[in-house]
Amino acid sequence: MLPPVSLPIAKPTNPAAVAAPGPALDPDEASSSSHGFMVCPPNQMSLSASAPRLSLATSTAPAVCRRFTTTASSLGTRAMTLCWSLDKLGPMTRTVEDAMLVLHAITGPDAGDVASVPSHLDFDASASVAGLRVGYFPRWMNENPATAVDRAAVDVVKKVGMVPVEVSIPDWPYDSLDLILFAEGAAAFEELTLSGGLRELKAQVPDAWPNIFRQARFLSAVDFVQADRLRRKVAEEMARLFSQVGLLLVPSVRDEMLTITNFTGHPALVLRAGFVEAAKARSDWAPDPNHPLPTFNPPRRVPHGVTLIGRLFDEGPMVNAGMALERAFGVVGERPPGF
Repeated sequence: MLPPVSLPIAKPTNPAAVAAPGPALDPDEASSSSHGFMVCPPNQMSLSASAPRLSLATSTAPAVCRRFTTTASSLGTRAMTLCWSLDKLGPMTRTVEDAMLVLHAITGPDAGDVASVPSHLDFDASASVAGLRVGYFPRWMNENPATAVDRAAVDVVKKVGMVPVEVSIPDWPYDSLDLILFAEGAAAFEELTLSGGLRELKAQVPDAWPNIFRQARFLSAVDFVQADRLRRKVAEEMARLFSQVGLLLVPSVRDEMLTITNFTGHPALVLRAGFVEAAKARSDWAPDPNHPLPTFNPPRRVPHGVTLIGRLFDEGPMVNAGMALERAFGVVGERPPGF
């Protein structure tokens, strides 16, 4: 379940369309992301998604200058801002290569966006992945939310000629960075908060966005500055990590990396790697006794994805690795009947 303010720009379409990721998304559409809103859906659906690096695809949205939107005005004007320094747009498609085709089409600077920088998407689909060093976190692979599919992906990395490398990061309070997200989101939705419009949003559990917007008005400026200082330290740590490897392989919804990359802007690629058995529906919200999640008996066979994290301004190796792994996983062609 996505937060009510995270709205993928989607509309019904013909599911047989070449690049369409599924029955509800149009092949020419994009999704917005501030904190995993592009990673969570494809991890559980038959999708590939590319969350672009900071300032790769930009534009000016009406009334609000979004840092990471799109050069296509039709997309930019339908994008909803949540957090200016985190927001980004990227494609959700059925295959890795389709995602790159769409991302290439929306890539480019925008003179109307002061945070936009001139850059380009450097990607050679024929480049070899042999010898490419892929960092992974051994402990993470043996803890939730990792599954057997995630652990098997490390073996597939070796199978396609890449080199798995064990890496680690400091045990820092990465979730403290979320203070920035909450403060910026509350600023973006201030009018809705002060007018009482938040009452009209459906999700009102303690950790849903309406209550986060309300609570964020009591955050201190000192804590915000300290969080911003931590953000810089985390960015420096990621630079150290990427001096050792060309990309990272991580469980898609691992909290630490999901938070880190959203605040450092490193590009991410989510691709389907296999299937898992789900006995209960998943939600991003805290449990709500009044609305229990549905259970499945027997459990349902659902897609499961892994995430690749690439270097800043160097998506090529990440995407080449994604294409190689996608071929080796051999599950990209499986779809429900009728799709």
